[in-house]
Amino acid sequence: MSQNPENLARQVEQIVKDPEQPPLDQWHPELSGDMDLRITRDGQWIHKGEPLAREAIVRLFSTILRREEDGEYYLVTPVEKWRIQVEDTPLLAHSLTVEGEGQDQVIKLTTNVGETLEVGEDHPLDVGVYPDSEEPRPVVRVRHGVDARLVTAAFYDLANHVVEQGGADDRMLGVFSRGNFYKIGRGG
Repeated sequence: MSQNPENLARQVEQIVKDPEQPPLDQWHPELSGDMDLRITRDGQWIHKGEPLAREAIVRLFSTILRREEDGEYYLVTPVEKWRIQVEDTPLLAHSLTVEGEGQDQVIKLTTNVGETLEVGEDHPLDVGVYPDSEEPRPVVRVRHGVDARLVTAAFYDLANHVVEQGGADDRMLGVFSRGNFYKIGRGG
């Protein structure tokens, strides 16, 4: 099989019964090689210097993407495994909505491939910082080691729901979703 995105997409479509949730945890092929595919920090999927032309391929590839223990990203099928390059996170999260309030509220985000995630046990929120700056790096886990970074507007929307927890010596700023508290920073 070649590393042509169209061919790989056809192969996956023929094999996978549920294209929304392929069984990546059951697929362990040997490395096929490096694919000239790069996901930019702004969420563009670039193959051989050109953006992937079909959004359907990007959506499909997002379901067969995993990050392994070596920190590298791979497109995986039952018989192929292609290493790709990712500049930051492979997906972006936007359109933050909140249902309910307080500890019972549910925070939802939509990814740039149209998937809705509920922040919680399956999709935890983590707000770190970029190592070369103190710029916040808010991400939500999607699946298989793949994260979606909250775009600036979604992070600002999230800030509207920040609460303070803890005592005088251990105050934390964060948000609740599905009964869990997700730390965003230290309280003052």
